Amino acid sequence: MERAYVVRAAGCLLWRRSSAGKLELALVYRPKWADWSWPKGKLKRGEALEAAAHREVLEETGYTCRLGTRLPSSRYTDHLGRLKEVSYWVADVTGGAFEPNDEVSDLVWLTPDEARERLTQERDRELIAAALIAIGTDEDARGL
Repeated sequence: MERAYVVRAAGCLLWRRSSAGKLELALVYRPKWADWSWPKGKLKRGEALEAAAHREVLEETGYTCRLGTRLPSSRYTDHLGRLKEVSYWVADVTGGAFEPNDEVSDLVWLTPDEARERLTQERDRELIAAALIAIGTDEDARGL
């Protein structure tokens, strides 16, 4: 039996507190795919999941971060028909600033409810409830 090729990727639900103390999540806009999503990307050969998550967040957002709780992985078929598995973590910002780049033209900080509305893929929306629990917030977790 032939084994299906799985594309491995890693990313983060990057979060911070606004000046008013409200929880905000970072979404990135990728013009190539015309979508709003979490920062993520494919692993390089021999790269550990955690290292890839850090690298992809930095490359796509300009922010450094501290990985927190690992979230459920997302599995789907990519545009080439390959199985893709993305491992996610919640991650709080530790420094940096966003500048548009080759992959990401825009970054927005949104409340969880706003993020639910803006995200393109349902599979990305499903991660918000788990992230809120992992962050330990009393914010709205209606996605539960």
